[in-house]
Amino acid sequence: MSVLLVEDDESIAIVITAALQAEGFDVVRCDSIRGRDRLLGEGTYSALVTDVVLTDGDGIDTLPSVHRAHPGMPIIILSAQNTLDTAVRASETGAFEYFPKPFDIDELARTVRQAVGASVAPAATEDEVAESGLPLVGRSAPMQAVYRMITRVLRNDLTVLILGESGTGKELVAEAIHQLGHRRAGPFVAVNTAAIPAELIESELFGHEKGAFTGAVARHIGKFEQAAGGTLFLDEIGDMPMQAQTRLLRALQSGSIRRVGGREEVTIDARIVCATNKDLVPMITAGQFREDLYYRINVVPIDLPPLRERRDDIEALARHFLAQAAGEGLPRRVLAGDAVTVLKRQPWRGNVRELRNFIYRLALLAREDVVDATALEPMLAQAARPEPEAPLAQGIDAAVAQWLIDHSPAPGAIYDSALAAFERPLFAEILQQTGGNQLRAAQMLGINRNTLRKRLGDLALDTDRFTRRP
Repeated sequence: MSVLLVEDDESIAIVITAALQAEGFDVVRCDSIRGRDRLLGEGTYSALVTDVVLTDGDGIDTLPSVHRAHPGMPIIILSAQNTLDTAVRASETGAFEYFPKPFDIDELARTVRQAVGASVAPAATEDEVAESGLPLVGRSAPMQAVYRMITRVLRNDLTVLILGESGTGKELVAEAIHQLGHRRAGPFVAVNTAAIPAELIESELFGHEKGAFTGAVARHIGKFEQAAGGTLFLDEIGDMPMQAQTRLLRALQSGSIRRVGGREEVTIDARIVCATNKDLVPMITAGQFREDLYYRINVVPIDLPPLRERRDDIEALARHFLAQAAGEGLPRRVLAGDAVTVLKRQPWRGNVRELRNFIYRLALLAREDVVDATALEPMLAQAARPEPEAPLAQGIDAAVAQWLIDHSPAPGAIYDSALAAFERPLFAEILQQTGGNQLRAAQMLGINRNTLRKRLGDLALDTDRFTRRP
C-alpha cells in the first residue's frame, strides 16, 4: 500500500514518512501540486496526505479535480493556517480528516490506516466560504478542536449542545454552524430561555392559538415555526423550567409540535442547537434537569474553551475588536507589542465578551493612536472587578458576627437592619442571574413578585443595572 505525501517542509515530511512506514505503508513524496498531479497520473495510491500551502499554490483549491479523477482515494489535509475557514474548506472537499499543525504524528498515522481501511464516498463540493465572513477568531489548539467539531456537523441536522462559560461566544458557534451549513438560506432564530417567564416559555417556543389563555387575542407563531428551514438556537437551556423541558423533549422525540390551545401537529423543520454555561450532569442528579432531554440534546457536544485557556488568541481577538470598533465609528487604534503582553496576562473572567467590551472602551478613551502598556494599565486597573465587600467567604456565622461588630445596630432594630443588609446582596445576586427579570427572581426566591418589588423599592435597589442588553 502506497501513500502519496505532498509536503514542502523537509523536516515534517521526514517525520511523517517514518510514522507511515512504521504502519507498513510505502511513502512517495513531492512538494508541489504539479508533482502531485504527475505522480497521480503515473500510479495508484491508497491515500493522499497533503499540506495546504505548497510551492506552486493552494493544496485545497485543486482537490476537486483529484476527487473526480480518483473518487475512491481518501485525502488527509494538513495545514498551519489554523483558521475556521481552512477547516471548513478542508471539510467541503470531502477530505477524510483535517489536521491543524502542530499535530500528533501517531494520530495522523492511525488516521491514514483507518482511511485506507474505510470505504470513503466523495462529498459534494459547496461554494467556497469567504474568510472575511467567518464569525470566529482564533488559531489556538483549543479553538482548532472547536473548528473540527463544527465541520463535522455542517452537512447533517444532528442536535448540537455547546458548552462553555458565559462570554465565551457560544452564540457565535451556533451562528457559524448555521451560516456554514446547508441550512444557511433559512432563518437563524435565537432564544434565551432564561429570559422568558416560566408561564410564557411554552407559548414563545411552540406558539398559541387565539383564546388559548387570557390575553391570547390572536394566533401566535412560536420560535420552532419561525425557524422553519433554518436553525433554532436555545441558549441557557439549563435554566428552562421542568414543564417546558417535558414539552421540548416530546417535540424532539416526535419531530412535531402543537401550539398551546391547538390540536394541529406542526412538523419541525429546524436544526436544533442548544447552549448552556452550566454543568447539566449534577443538575440531573438534583432533579433540576431531565436526564432523557440531556441525552436527546447532547448528540454532538462542542466544548468552547474559556479565554484563559486560549491566551494565544488574545492578540488576534484584540486587533479584530479594534477593527470592528473603527468600523463602527470609533477612533482607529493600534496596540503596541508590550500592550499585547499585558492583555495576555489578564484573567479575563468574563472571557471574550469582557475583552471585547474593554477593547471598545480603549478605542474610545485612549489618548494616542498607538496604545502601549503604560497607557493600557490604568484602564485595566479601572476596569478591574471590585473585591467582595462582605466577609462571606468566612461563612455566614462569622459574617453575621462581624456585621454586628461593624454596624452596632440599636436594640430593637437589629432584626430589621440585619434583614435589610442580607436582602440587598441576595436580591442583587438573584437579579444578576435572571438578567433583571423580576418575575423569575421572585420565583427563584420563593416570594411574591409584588413583595419583591416593594422590598426593592425599600432598599433603593436599581434593577436597571441588572437588565441584559444586546
